[in-house]
Amino acid sequence: VQLQASGGGLVQAGGSLRLSCAASGRTFSRSAGWFRQAPGKEREFVAAISWSGGSAYYADPVKGRFTISIDNAMNTVYLQMGDLKPEDTAVYYCAVSTARVIVFTAGLYGYWGQGTQVTVSS
Repeated sequence: VQLQASGGGLVQAGGSLRLSCAASGRTFSRSAGWFRQAPGKEREFVAAISWSGGSAYYADPVKGRFTISIDNAMNTVYLQMGDLKPEDTAVYYCAVSTARVIVFTAGLYGYWGQGTQVTVSS
């Protein structure tokens, strides 16, 4: 499975961005997730969604501001980010998992995209 993330950029606080993650290759993916890593910090869970799109989960800091979605026809996962804050600044990574349940730990995702930088200015 190859994952290609895109959509990052520089935005002012309060603004919005939409990240995309296109998946290609043979996959038995059961869920997809977005993680982020700020300088000097560990990679942290942001959001995850079942491959059917029926279930979605969010980390507390982004609840109500971010929305994860999936287009099965395009094999693409999206992360719509709104009301962005400077603390959202990080490299954002998409990942897919073959686990039978949605997981929130980076180590349980087997495939990763290359990361896309999101910078939120105050």
